[in-house]
Amino acid sequence: MYLVWQLLLSATILKKKYTWGQILGCLLVTAGVVVVVASGSGGDVKSLEQAGLFWPLVMIGSTAFSAGASILKEFVFRDSKERLNGRSVDIFVVNTFGSTAQALFVLLLLPILSNLKGIPFQELPNYFRQGAACFVNMGALETGCQGAPLVPLLYVAMNLAFNIASLSLLKQSSAVVSSLSVTLAVPLSIWAFTFPLPLLGAPSTLPPGLFLGAAILVAGLAFYNFSGEKAK
Repeated sequence: MYLVWQLLLSATILKKKYTWGQILGCLLVTAGVVVVVASGSGGDVKSLEQAGLFWPLVMIGSTAFSAGASILKEFVFRDSKERLNGRSVDIFVVNTFGSTAQALFVLLLLPILSNLKGIPFQELPNYFRQGAACFVNMGALETGCQGAPLVPLLYVAMNLAFNIASLSLLKQSSAVVSSLSVTLAVPLSIWAFTFPLPLLGAPSTLPPGLFLGAAILVAGLAFYNFSGEKAK
């Protein structure tokens, strides 16, 4: 649904036009991701039926904000070239503003988020202290903090590198192309966790639908690329 929102917002805000082949490619990529994720979840249909329509619709609607953010970033890069005489704004500037906005809204929404998680708001300082102690791995104060602080710092470094690479691809191509490329991380991540990695315990087995979903996903990527981009 994320890609569908991107196509709609890109056509609305950026006035782009996509071929039917490109739209079909995006739908194939989405279908591939669904097959990969569903194959690893055990296909619990009853839990989906019990959830009803409200929360799935909330989830679908929430992806519009993330999709809109990527489209706005593409707009910033395109508009900056016109305003800066062919030069474009630095990706680190865009990433910094985006990350700052995310951190600000998370802090503002902490009362609501803590309530949804069943954590009384007045207990949040204690949770922060426990998290800080776990991050610096202060002896036996916290359990389950093996590998800290190296492992959390490695995660932060890889997350920053991934975001910068994705934003750089968005700058050079488009938000839709960047998202299509990032979807390859879904089957690759599932495959990576089948290796005996440290701190993860026994490796998991490959879900039966991984290869089928990955094949559909790659077919969608090829379909999109070979269909040709008509939008400017």
